[in-house]
Amino acid sequence: MLRLTWRNLVARKVRLVMSTLAIVLGIGFLAGVLTFSHGLGATFDNIIEGSTSDAVVRTEGEVSFQASGAGTTNLVEPEVVERLRALPEVAAADGSVDGVGANLLDEDGKLVGGTGAPTLVFNYYDSVNVQGEPVLILEEGAWPERPGEINLDVSSAERGGYEIGDEVTLLMPTGEQRRTFELVGTSNFNGGGTAGATLALLETSQAQEAFLDGADAYTTVTLTAADGVSQTELADAARTVLPDGFTAVTGQQVIDESDEQIGQLLDLIGYFLIAFAVIAIVVGAFIIFNTFSILVSQRVRESALLRALGASRRQVTRSVLVEAFLMALLGSALGLLLGLGLSRGLAAIFRAQGLDIAGDVLVLTTSTVVAAFAVGIGVTMVAAFVPARRAAKVPPVAALRDDLTVQEKALGRRRIVLGSLALLVGAALIGAGLLGAPGADAAWIGAGAVIWVITVAVLAPVLGHPVLLACRTVFGRVFGTTGKLAGENALRNPRRTGATASALMIGLAVVSAVGVLASSLSATNDELVDKEFRSDFLVQSPTFQGFSTTIGDEIAAVDGVETVSRMQGSVAMVKQDQGFVMGVDEAFAEIYELEMRRGTQQMSGEQTILSASSAAELDAEVGSEVPVALPGGEVVDLEVVGIFEDTPITNGVTLPISVLEEAGLRRTDSMLSVNVTESADVDEVHEALDEVVADTPIVTVQDKEGFAELIKQQVNQLLFMIYGLLALAVIIAVIGIVNTLGLSVIERTREVGLLRAVGLSRRRLRRMITLESIAIAVLGAVLGLVVGLLVGVALRQSLAEDLTVLAIPFGSLVVFLVVAVVFGVLAAIVPAVRASRMKVLDAIATE
Repeated sequence: MLRLTWRNLVARKVRLVMSTLAIVLGIGFLAGVLTFSHGLGATFDNIIEGSTSDAVVRTEGEVSFQASGAGTTNLVEPEVVERLRALPEVAAADGSVDGVGANLLDEDGKLVGGTGAPTLVFNYYDSVNVQGEPVLILEEGAWPERPGEINLDVSSAERGGYEIGDEVTLLMPTGEQRRTFELVGTSNFNGGGTAGATLALLETSQAQEAFLDGADAYTTVTLTAADGVSQTELADAARTVLPDGFTAVTGQQVIDESDEQIGQLLDLIGYFLIAFAVIAIVVGAFIIFNTFSILVSQRVRESALLRALGASRRQVTRSVLVEAFLMALLGSALGLLLGLGLSRGLAAIFRAQGLDIAGDVLVLTTSTVVAAFAVGIGVTMVAAFVPARRAAKVPPVAALRDDLTVQEKALGRRRIVLGSLALLVGAALIGAGLLGAPGADAAWIGAGAVIWVITVAVLAPVLGHPVLLACRTVFGRVFGTTGKLAGENALRNPRRTGATASALMIGLAVVSAVGVLASSLSATNDELVDKEFRSDFLVQSPTFQGFSTTIGDEIAAVDGVETVSRMQGSVAMVKQDQGFVMGVDEAFAEIYELEMRRGTQQMSGEQTILSASSAAELDAEVGSEVPVALPGGEVVDLEVVGIFEDTPITNGVTLPISVLEEAGLRRTDSMLSVNVTESADVDEVHEALDEVVADTPIVTVQDKEGFAELIKQQVNQLLFMIYGLLALAVIIAVIGIVNTLGLSVIERTREVGLLRAVGLSRRRLRRMITLESIAIAVLGAVLGLVVGLLVGVALRQSLAEDLTVLAIPFGSLVVFLVVAVVFGVLAAIVPAVRASRMKVLDAIATE
């Protein structure tokens, strides 16, 4: 039996390739996602561990990986560094100037890495990490030894178009905005690149002049332990000589904090990608099931002959499963290779968004290989089991019949009843989510959506019957007999047609649900901008970084400007929980009138106003005190004077900007709101404001329309990325249609020959098969769009507090339907051409 199975595989090479392709694509996506996720985590792990020393002295209240060190004026004096060096537990103590808020410009004056990754500026010093290796690796040239010199990481130097000896421009957050330096070398963190961030190294006195107003001091101190001294002993010893407002933490604590900060983002990316991998695998499973069903149907005489010759049902079943196992083995192996390439493609996409993944960590790990083979073999064997059992049930006497075929049974009444009940259960779960059942609403709706998708896939032969009848009618009227034949072919085997369409249905269901959410998000943003945009102009960084206060000073001096309100954001510990606060000036209330639930919007001194959601999280009311720990160690007890409706205008914890200044934070602006005088020409003022920020690429001036367009572009960017990932599932579904049609043509060889014999031309034959493909694609599209639309509306309703407007993207849904028809035409090309090339007499003589 094993030799027979192997012979069947080798004898049907085309079927083998077509059947294996779905496995290859599904496993390729899974392996690519797992490889990319591992590489993403490894990149940050290498950077964090490779750049962290045994212990770090920093200001109290600071959290690693938030780059808040230079945001405070609380500095470490040189005497403190000397006291640390004198400790017997310390082998080396190096003062560090951590420059935050700078940006690198390329040789054309454009921003380098302006998509979110930060620019990290430090003074150069020779130190080692927790593994005893150098923190920095010199790649080319030299380290900065004199004022005016700079060393960049390799990637940033390349992106900026710089070579050693060139003049490099940095935009500074304070003081003189543009500073130029001579590039003397390139380097990298030990352990890899910079993950898209820009690393710039300056000579110590130069860094102090640029970021500390020339003060002979440091923001942090890195400590290297003496031989035999643990990190805990090192940190404990360092704390004994530190002044108030500073603390020492172990390198492991820094690593843990950094992992926690970045881990949330990495987990989100990983779950996001794995969800699409699961969709691709499920779609592939439908294709595999359908393929084996057709293969078994075509080899029913062979199975009957095997039974007649003495093979048992178990042997016949085992033969089909062995064939499936070999296909899965081959498909999974090829999928792993495809996944390796796909991981590099994903890395290139994320690199374009500013997140650079080191190429040497994109490797197939043992866990990825095991997962790929386990999923590939498991899914294929499960999908092949039902057709295998069906093959074994063919009675031996059937081998003697000339007209032997396996007729698929129509769905029984019991299955239809059970399917209807499943749809009701899914609706009940979705209803529970909408009515606020315990737990996350989205989880209830998601569970109901999964039940709906699976049930619709199973009931596709019944639910899609009206669609196929409509296709037959339309095709018949437009294309005559050829169209009617195509419609009849699609209706002939409803189970096969439904299973093929279900693969496409899953992909389009997700696409349409995402489309509803994206459309609702855009409509909600438009409504919010129209309602909340009270100023004439907003001045801010597209990446929400801080910028120099000199820009606000220049804007206030522009003719026609009446009011400039400044806002500054800062990380903080709010009631021991890490968060973010927003400082506003007195002019804020002149421009923005918040919708207050209780209390007042007016603040002074150590007071704060909270959004309704923040007040609920902090269990605070008007009159409560909220402790806020700011970078630098200052803890301020803020009195709550008002609670306002949630709004994108400001943060949930809003306080006077004077509180940040008094706590020692360096003044920068996060956003400026600008109103013009009644007599001013708004367009002329806009042009003048653009001139003010012309030399500062990180800052833009936006009116209401421009701000709305910026938000829309950000939503569309995410949407296109999602559609791009879902495209793989749709491609797998299209391959399924090709597979089904190709195998169906082989199955109907004699029928094709007879049609040609009675006068059906090759062109009309190709048209018939193309229309049959279109019918399958339309069926999948209609079912997918309907299910996706219902799920999308339900999800939007559960998020009604955030997505206040329901918008149905009718235009996009029509486009999806048209695209499905186009895919149907493309899927029919190969099967139609193959059918038209059959020799009539040979086809008629086929058994």
